[in-house]
Amino acid sequence: MPTPPCLNARKSHQSDLQSTACAVQRGLRRWLLSVAPASLLIALTLFCVTTRAGAQVAITQWQSPRLAKPVTIVYPTQAVARPTTFGPFSLDVAVDGPPNPRRHRLVVLSHGTGGSPLADHALASQLARAGFVVAQILHDGDNHLDQRLAGPESFRLRPIEAIRVIDALAADAAWSSRLDLSKVGVHGMSAGGVTALSLAGAQWRTLNLVRHCLAHPQDDEAFCFQGARTPEKRAERQARFDRARFWPEFVLPAELKTWHGGRSPASDRDDPRPDPRIASVTAAVPVAAIFSEESLRRIRVPVGLVSARSDAVLVPRFHSGHVSAHCKGCELLADLPAGHFDVLWPWPEAVAKAVAAQQWRGGAPTPGFDATLRDRAYDRIVDFHRQHLAP
Repeated sequence: MPTPPCLNARKSHQSDLQSTACAVQRGLRRWLLSVAPASLLIALTLFCVTTRAGAQVAITQWQSPRLAKPVTIVYPTQAVARPTTFGPFSLDVAVDGPPNPRRHRLVVLSHGTGGSPLADHALASQLARAGFVVAQILHDGDNHLDQRLAGPESFRLRPIEAIRVIDALAADAAWSSRLDLSKVGVHGMSAGGVTALSLAGAQWRTLNLVRHCLAHPQDDEAFCFQGARTPEKRAERQARFDRARFWPEFVLPAELKTWHGGRSPASDRDDPRPDPRIASVTAAVPVAAIFSEESLRRIRVPVGLVSARSDAVLVPRFHSGHVSAHCKGCELLADLPAGHFDVLWPWPEAVAKAVAAQQWRGGAPTPGFDATLRDRAYDRIVDFHRQHLAP
């Protein structure tokens, strides 16, 4: 079979990826501006969902005419991986290496606000070593190069983009022959958690965000006032929230009240997922206060969560804790003694400092954090998808 479409040259591949120095997660800063506001389950199988001894990791950028942005694909290969530099990031990968034969399950990775695929590479490579093909979306209008749609508009588009990536891979002559898309996994970090939870069937609306921030402006201020870096900007943001405080819901603008994400089921038997191929979902430190309790209770697909106890960017009791409290079928995979961005790796010091400087509160690496705990959390994420995506 032909290998997947590659880059014309390694230099162009590195150029496309290296600009991540501007930072994964530049901080949720524009998204409120628009508010008015077990054991291995299978051995060697047709689907190759197990770790192969000596498996290497390949990376390529893939462009489809069906998609607005290129997709970074990380996958198992027998080509020799070599340390390769992409801006401040160093990855041990085989650039454009041929994929291993057989059919693989797909996991779609969704980055956080202002992010890119590179800071999620350690998890992507761990999934690839376990036999998965990983498609990392660069979300249109909400990435390290372009944040014009960051916030509710990106939250709305992210699940749609994920489904389009799955459809585009299914239509691609090279990749479709290497993938079994009958069951697909999704992982999202931070704002990527909106992607993941929406595809699991949960629903959110901007009015939930506004009401949350009216109720908890101090307790969750890094979420509610991210980017409002002066007293004047904070007061302007608060005024936007206040405009929704005293009006009955029926007179508020439709964009505040419209539900997004999962389907609205007519009965308890209806599937709330927007795409029935989604069979396994994980979310790390997700944006979640915006999701309704009722829709979290309706989730049927397996959901695994990773929280960070010292997260000051998305306070756990309002976000990951909100999911755990209402999604009874959701499983807490790890609760790290860490901050928001400690769940990402690789994380060069220059990038960590740039990202932390953009946060209202928190964001710096946690002193003394044991990185092996993050590795174990990645292991749990990989095992979770392996368990639920096995044939």
